[in-house]
Amino acid sequence: MSTPDTDPTSVRIDHLPATVRAFLAAHDAREAGAALRTLAPGAVVVDDGRTYRGPEQVLQFLRDAGTRFTYTSELVGAQRVDDAHWVTSHHLVGDFPGGTADLRYRFALEDDLITELVIAP
Repeated sequence: MSTPDTDPTSVRIDHLPATVRAFLAAHDAREAGAALRTLAPGAVVVDDGRTYRGPEQVLQFLRDAGTRFTYTSELVGAQRVDDAHWVTSHHLVGDFPGGTADLRYRFALEDDLITELVIAP
């Protein structure tokens, strides 16, 4: 994901853009259709080194991500890079290898839709 050379600023979670908050709520609730509606038609999602492009592949990601394991996810922080780039930090605990993980979701927004999401440690 390309982001400008700007230092991120920590923000309160309730100060995240509505689109990001809606995606996170839908994704946590495993409501793939609702999550998909927050993404632009040409959105790109990268998770675990795999890239998903376009509505069909992104919907597959939304339906299948994390289904092999049982886990809880806590949103523990948020940062604003600029008006179009936001980062959320999540702590996961579950029955996956290692039992815990800390992930960052890096969002790029355009016209109130997510155009790119990169999920990585």
